[in-house]
Amino acid sequence: MSGKGRHLRRQTRVPLERVGKYIWRIPRKYKSGMRVPGIVFADEDLLKKMTTDRTLEQCANIAHLPGIYKHAITLPDGHEGYGFPIGGVAATDYEEGVISPGGVGYDINCGVRLLTTNLSEADVRPKLAELTNTIFSKVPCGLGSRRKDFRLTPQELDRLAAEGVQWIVDQGLGWPEDIKHCEEEGCMKAANPDKVSTTARNRGLTQIGTLGSGNHFLEIQKVDKIYNSQVAKTFGIKHEGQVTAMIHCGSRGYGHQICSDYLRIMERAVHKYKIELPDRELACAPGTSKEAEDYYQAMSCAVNYAFSNRQAITHWVRQSFEQVFKKPAEEFGLSLVYDVAHNIAKNDEHKVNEHTRKVWIHRKGATRAFGPEHMEVPADYRAVGQPVIIPGSMGTGSWVLVGTPKAMEVSFGSTAHGAGRMMSRTAAKRRFWGGDVKKALEQRGIIVKAASQVILAEEADLAYKSVDRVVEVSDKIGIATRVARLAPLSVVKG
Repeated sequence: MSGKGRHLRRQTRVPLERVGKYIWRIPRKYKSGMRVPGIVFADEDLLKKMTTDRTLEQCANIAHLPGIYKHAITLPDGHEGYGFPIGGVAATDYEEGVISPGGVGYDINCGVRLLTTNLSEADVRPKLAELTNTIFSKVPCGLGSRRKDFRLTPQELDRLAAEGVQWIVDQGLGWPEDIKHCEEEGCMKAANPDKVSTTARNRGLTQIGTLGSGNHFLEIQKVDKIYNSQVAKTFGIKHEGQVTAMIHCGSRGYGHQICSDYLRIMERAVHKYKIELPDRELACAPGTSKEAEDYYQAMSCAVNYAFSNRQAITHWVRQSFEQVFKKPAEEFGLSLVYDVAHNIAKNDEHKVNEHTRKVWIHRKGATRAFGPEHMEVPADYRAVGQPVIIPGSMGTGSWVLVGTPKAMEVSFGSTAHGAGRMMSRTAAKRRFWGGDVKKALEQRGIIVKAASQVILAEEADLAYKSVDRVVEVSDKIGIATRVARLAPLSVVKG
């Protein structure tokens, strides 16, 4: 599309009906072909940003997907993406609905995990610079980063893709108890490496245990404020000032290539199955078709790769603590609270109009937020609900929330995944200089190690929405409620 045409698309005014303090509806009558309305969760300021790009238009477009149930959802961190907005959720019928790679995204299972320690800020601060430098040296980061000390054979890569975190732990890169605190226990059972291209395999061979670039980060943090002490204690968050570590990354080039490969297949499938769509970026196939089954099996490999990537990074974070503090990692705690995916499609069951339906749930830039007593929540958390981890932009803080029954009712057990961008990376580079960003963080006592100055400019705080505001909307609506806020002590960026 020409620049002028795309500009005209950006100026489209999408009608909104206010149905609650933080809930807005895009009516079905807005566009011919919409099967359900759109629902947007946002306050007025967050909504204002959504009107400056295609976020709301994309929400309305999702509502055209065959078999879609209830409504197309945009969460408070929503902003324009490929096909779905980032911060988009949709559920389609298992038999009559479709699967769309645009509802998952290129960075399949971009996600986040949180580790707690028994250390306080006072314990860590004297050696914080050394710890940060050690992590930076042990965890390669940046565009195209790869490991030289941990390389997989093609056969090992396929086993990792099929078995997920269990395989990584079996190699000595983790603790057995880590597995139960991963979404899906770190393994999508549908994974089939035979559905992954040679190109994707080659891209994945050397990138396990690497952070990558973009908004991915590894932070040493402290508990800034506890909002729900009972739930916090259940998650291992015991007091303000407690040190934690957060890892935010995805499936690297392996997942990106799988998405690219299957988008081409899905574009052909749209014509084959005569599916009418308002946007080619929503290319999809019937959920029971061979094209969809192949994509789901390949996507599951990328999901397992990403879980394994974060698990391997966890191993080198624990090693870094051991090296700097001269004690075994177990003495510091370094227990995994939870690992949750942000970009994923799943075969789930959800209640629709009082009936339980089998659906294809798409979460793109969205966090699963299952409430208490759900069987997919780890047993030791089941009484309170699933941990929800929402990372903020660089240097601003992150959040731990807990899933709720309300989320199961209104958002297919989903909430926001992060701050959400306010400006493009190109615009951020024009406005900010990396050196200034680094200096401003260090003046606040936050140590920064980055692969380049450019990435610091791209990821400047002001390039993002306020994560605190995003979390407040989630909390007020009740689709995930506040447990604790985490503040950064040091940041490692790709």
